Amino acid sequence: MNILRVIASMDPYQGGPCQGIRNAIPELRKLGARNEVVCLDSPQATYLVKDEFLIHALGPRKGPWQYSAKLVPWLLANLGRFDAVVVHGLWLYHGYAVRKAVYLLKKRQKTRGESQNKIPRLYVMPHGMLDPYFQRAKERKLKAVRNWFYWKLVESHVVNEADGLLFTCEQELQLAREPFQPYSPRQVVNVGYGIADPPAFEQEMQQAFALQCPQLQGQPYLLFLSRIHEKKGVDLLLRAYAFIRTSKLKPKAEPVLISSTVDELVETMPVENNFPKLVIAGPGLETPYGHSIQELVNESPELHSSVFFPGMLTGEAKWGAFYGCEAFILPSHQENFGIAVVEALACGKPVLISDQVNIWKEIRNGKGGLVAKDTLDGAQQLLQEWQSLPDSSRESMGLKARETFEKCFAIRPAAHRFLSALKV
Repeated sequence: MNILRVIASMDPYQGGPCQGIRNAIPELRKLGARNEVVCLDSPQATYLVKDEFLIHALGPRKGPWQYSAKLVPWLLANLGRFDAVVVHGLWLYHGYAVRKAVYLLKKRQKTRGESQNKIPRLYVMPHGMLDPYFQRAKERKLKAVRNWFYWKLVESHVVNEADGLLFTCEQELQLAREPFQPYSPRQVVNVGYGIADPPAFEQEMQQAFALQCPQLQGQPYLLFLSRIHEKKGVDLLLRAYAFIRTSKLKPKAEPVLISSTVDELVETMPVENNFPKLVIAGPGLETPYGHSIQELVNESPELHSSVFFPGMLTGEAKWGAFYGCEAFILPSHQENFGIAVVEALACGKPVLISDQVNIWKEIRNGKGGLVAKDTLDGAQQLLQEWQSLPDSSRESMGLKARETFEKCFAIRPAAHRFLSALKV
């Protein structure tokens, strides 16, 4: 089977969708499926040369819609080579362009009698972009109105006329039904999402991470690894962490509710004096939100000596961060899947997440981590519960984390489900 992936950008900085493509293609190749990618990045983008599959870069894209005049002509000339085309993500030009190209090919086929020319089946993979969070979040009111109009004019046709919608988990599939009407896709399939087994731990990984986070000096730490963005709940994590670090009471006392700001923290939280450091890794430190997070840490003497920002981690440094942490933490307000969460599970690390990470049920059922609300109290609860666990329970949770990965998120079963959906 020949598959074309269409995506706005393959920039690793963009996170989830492009990383999912990179995770899946090697395993699909083993199953006999050939994949090509067309994107709207600049052909000179340095990150494109690292991939071992064919990428057609037609950018640079222009404007917020990420438009490229080259895309439709390229699709018209090349779609016939493929059995299926998968549009990754919504709300941007590439989805509109694929629908337009398919429409033009069908029209050409009808008017010229070119029935021998193959038109591939069209699938859309929303990657969480139909999550109702994006229409309900207070800070997104204008974008929500924009999306409503765009849905009526363009996106509803892309979604409802496709041969099927492909979802990364059951929770995503269910939530996609809520925000927009008319929503009547021809087929919906939970194909899941998977990652390959991480490379086995090597000492070089630890050394690579130590070079990017020298302040840690071998001390125990919790790891946040994701974009530095308001949606990820970084501010909640820091406030809850600050509360715990400044507590003086004896460990394992009864917890109490906490204040909503660092300045109003009270010394009422049970905590051990040797609470681990906190590493916040990922892109976005240069954004206004990233600056505000760093200022929050710099203004607090306790946080300044306990929270570290190594930036975006890749390769050996990333795996060194995963293998070296006590646990992974992500109190996100919305997370479609969370590839980093699954990478932590694959490394045998417990994950401390909010119930807005769409794979939270699989993790709770597998006992591979802790789950709480995406609130300040919820972030406090995650930290407190983790610290109260005896070493034997933490070790057991790490084993369960790996088992959860193998049962729910391994790449080979996900690749089989993906191919089965495209062959229907």
